[in-house]
Amino acid sequence: MKKILITGCFGQIGSELTMRLRKDYGVENVVATDIRRIEGSPITENGHFEILDVMDKEKMLEIAKKYEVDTFIHLAALLSAVAEAKPTLAWNLNMGGLVNALEVARELGLKFFTPSSIGAFGPDTPKDNTPQDTLQRPTTMYGVTKVAGELLCDYYFEKFGVDTRGVRFPGLISYDTVPGGGTTDYAVEIYYEALKHKKYTSFIGEGTFMDMMYMPDAIDAIVKLMEADPTKLIHRNAFNITAMSFEPTQIADSIRKFIPEFTFDFDVDPIRQGIANSWPNSIDCSAAKAEWGFDPKFDLDRMTKDMLENLSVKLNLSNDDAIKA
Repeated sequence: MKKILITGCFGQIGSELTMRLRKDYGVENVVATDIRRIEGSPITENGHFEILDVMDKEKMLEIAKKYEVDTFIHLAALLSAVAEAKPTLAWNLNMGGLVNALEVARELGLKFFTPSSIGAFGPDTPKDNTPQDTLQRPTTMYGVTKVAGELLCDYYFEKFGVDTRGVRFPGLISYDTVPGGGTTDYAVEIYYEALKHKKYTSFIGEGTFMDMMYMPDAIDAIVKLMEADPTKLIHRNAFNITAMSFEPTQIADSIRKFIPEFTFDFDVDPIRQGIANSWPNSIDCSAAKAEWGFDPKFDLDRMTKDMLENLSVKLNLSNDDAIKA
């Protein structure tokens, strides 16, 4: 990667990936785009930024040519819970935007990344140690778009030679951006509420295991995959990756190691619970480890400590409330 174009730069992944890539590859070599501009954001103020609706293919092509990019990272999409509430919009945005991005990559010969998700699996997929290659029959619009996206990226590689790459992300946990409509958002919200109110009510039920990953590991995975030798990539567009699998009471127990007075209960949201029930309990990421050296660093307790420390600073908590190392 030498000159990189990113869509969805203000999303959960994009906001942190943009800053990491500017640090690693140079501010002048990363072009961030989103459908709106956020004034005062370091993304808009300290580097190239363009307003882009990913449904506008001609504007997308114009920006890619203007900056002479060689790599396209396409992140713009509606997440699971929002997509289920607005299925037609989700299909149009998730698939229409992806087709436009792939077409730009094809026309300009760009290396290409877009993420898939554990949402690409479904209730008939093996729940435990879910294989890299397995049955995928999702029952959500988000999942349908992710399976279709995986197949579309494979098609562009096989048919047109586009160097497409991607991973199936688990739930992603970050202190940098607020939750954005995903089923795994409880695992982010719980840290905010633990610090602010010392209590949390989970919309996901007890005993519901889902794969998770801390954002620094997710960002490392994107960079590592994009820098990997393409001759070693067998699966290319849908690598299973994960760092940990836990259910709500386990994350609550981890928080109590740092905030002993934290209390926790449940008020299950049937829509998001239904989505979670259709996903795996744990997935097998051996293909990613073998083909490009995937190696996450954070387990649950290490992530909890780092989340609480950084959120204490972000939320401007007093010394009494802040989490100490």
